[in-house]
Amino acid sequence: MRVTQGMISQNSLRNISKSYEKLSKINEQAQAGKRFTKTSDDPVAAVKSLQYSTALFRNEQYQNNLNEARNWIDTSETSVTEIIDIMSNIRDKVLDAANGTKQPEDLAAVGVEVGQMKKQIIDAMNTQMLGKFVFNGTNTNVKPVVENADGTYTFNFETYTDANAVKTNISDGITLNVNSNPLTAFGGQSANGQNVIEMLTDLENALKNGTFTDSDEALGDIDQFKEVMSAERSDLGARTNRVDLVESRLTAQAEVLKNAKSDNEDVESEKAILDLLQQETVNRAALATTAKVIQPSLVDFLR
Repeated sequence: MRVTQGMISQNSLRNISKSYEKLSKINEQAQAGKRFTKTSDDPVAAVKSLQYSTALFRNEQYQNNLNEARNWIDTSETSVTEIIDIMSNIRDKVLDAANGTKQPEDLAAVGVEVGQMKKQIIDAMNTQMLGKFVFNGTNTNVKPVVENADGTYTFNFETYTDANAVKTNISDGITLNVNSNPLTAFGGQSANGQNVIEMLTDLENALKNGTFTDSDEALGDIDQFKEVMSAERSDLGARTNRVDLVESRLTAQAEVLKNAKSDNEDVESEKAILDLLQQETVNRAALATTAKVIQPSLVDFLR
């Protein structure tokens, strides 16, 4: 087959064009710092990159869930601790009132103090986080304890069941209960079947009326409430530790995923620059060689 000058020219131009395309691609990689800028550049690497991005997004969502869980648990634990501390102060007041030297007006003054501390406990029971009541499970818009106009109370938290538990996904296949059970957070019930507010109300009235006689029963009820509350606080602390462990694992996983994604996508700047310089050299050599092979005119061809 006869090789014409036109065929030589076309092949040379085609090769030079491919060389420039390769130079352009290397230049894009060097500037972007990425092995590929579109899926067609490297389909396999692009698919892997998408998988890494999805895993990172899921990891980030789990970490956000953990932060919300931590806030919920910490808020609950702080409130339960506050209630326990107040109950300890009430216990001291009961001991003081039971020393046998108090006059009716002195007992009434202690009753007023107990009443004020009872209101503080109610405020802690109605703790909110971002406008949500933390001690009523999924019924976050319902106040756990409502003081009625006639001085009585409505205890909405007493309808709480495990079905009202607030749960969140903190990792693949792992769900954590983030809320505190109000039935135990508020101490359960006394020997007489009263909740802590009912018991404190009777105690307050007895002191105000000067009819306070059985300090042992009151002290026993207070100790029982505190014991149940302390157990719930310990459970909240255990869940905080679990959140810490999962958070550490997710942080480590995120670092691994970021490094793997970087290895899959990024190019070394030094290598990219060397490849670019090498390709530029190849291009210049190709142009110089082609200029010698392709004669510019018929006169040159006939020489």
